[in-house]
Amino acid sequence: MREHASPLVMLVAGEASGDRHAAALFRELRRLIPGVRGIGMGGAAMREAGIEVRYDSTGLAVIGVVEVIKHYGEIRRALKQMQAMACKERPDLLICVDYKEFNFHLARKAKGCGIKVLFYVGPQFWAWRPGRVKTYGQAVSHMAVIFPFEVPFYRAEGVPVTYVGHPLAGRVKPKQTKEEALRAYDLAGQGPIVGLLPGSRANEIKRLLPVMLQTARRLARRFPDIRFLLPQASSVDDALIKSYLQDSSLSLRVIRGIDYDALQCCHAVVTASGTATLEVALLGVPMVIVYRLAWLTYWLGRFLVSIPHIGLPNILAGKPIVREFIQHDANPDNISAEIERILTDPVYSSEIRTNLSALQGVVGPGGGSENLARLAARMLRERDSLAKDGI
Repeated sequence: MREHASPLVMLVAGEASGDRHAAALFRELRRLIPGVRGIGMGGAAMREAGIEVRYDSTGLAVIGVVEVIKHYGEIRRALKQMQAMACKERPDLLICVDYKEFNFHLARKAKGCGIKVLFYVGPQFWAWRPGRVKTYGQAVSHMAVIFPFEVPFYRAEGVPVTYVGHPLAGRVKPKQTKEEALRAYDLAGQGPIVGLLPGSRANEIKRLLPVMLQTARRLARRFPDIRFLLPQASSVDDALIKSYLQDSSLSLRVIRGIDYDALQCCHAVVTASGTATLEVALLGVPMVIVYRLAWLTYWLGRFLVSIPHIGLPNILAGKPIVREFIQHDANPDNISAEIERILTDPVYSSEIRTNLSALQGVVGPGGGSENLARLAARMLRERDSLAKDGI
């Protein structure tokens, strides 16, 4: 342990979901170790949790080969700064939260400097590049995974691993009843309500929001009294969203963040693939999953990804329980037709809700952030014990 009484933890997250997970973890860790201090890279959620954010990761949330190349300079600067900070500040524990490739290089450097590394949200090797399990295992001290079926992948290679549970399990709960939320958001009425979740990265917004708005206009012609909700991730700039809505005649309301009270009011949701799909699923709202990538990224992904689905609900269910439209299939015709079916076919929408409700058991009982905090606290105490013994 460091010479000062309060342990120092470095947390690094590169995307909006990781920012929220890191913040929840740190809050739980402070309950176990009240004096713990946090530094690192992240966003607004981590700042609000009391972590000293040395590098704002808002501009780093990109996905895909082409996108990474375009932002390579900024990503490399951030990585070099985090590597230098880790080896200079020598935190008692480095917690890498998702953001896989960036955090892999950071973890390897930090471990080389003698820093204990906990990697949270283990890379989904069961979906792509399973041969990298051993490589990641060499770069970390311990892997924390969010699904129980991930454990054998790491144990088979001798990587210390703990299943901590999914951070969203038990947390995706509205604070208001549906009736209260309808009144609070002025959504009461006869028309259907459809959510539009275009993602938390700027490049996702640029690729998906125009398609979603075209879809919305088609649905508005079919359902004149339809209303739309657009949850805006904290990592997305206001100006970017407004630039697409200037000429919109839709009955559309932008809300800040993934608001569970508002989302539960939706009859259907069009969402980008990612963490949001699981949040919508845990709320039991029928959805359509869409995604578009740069053509090179998509082409490479077809060779690297070894599972038939990209949406978490379908992956966890082991079967297609909601429709996915990827790349050129993610067009207004396909998306609007599926949403219309959800809105007009009660048997079909009920079947989707039933399948979504079954995911509660797969995701687990909750307590992911608490379990992870206990694991981190144990690693800190183990280091403290070694220090006292002069090791």
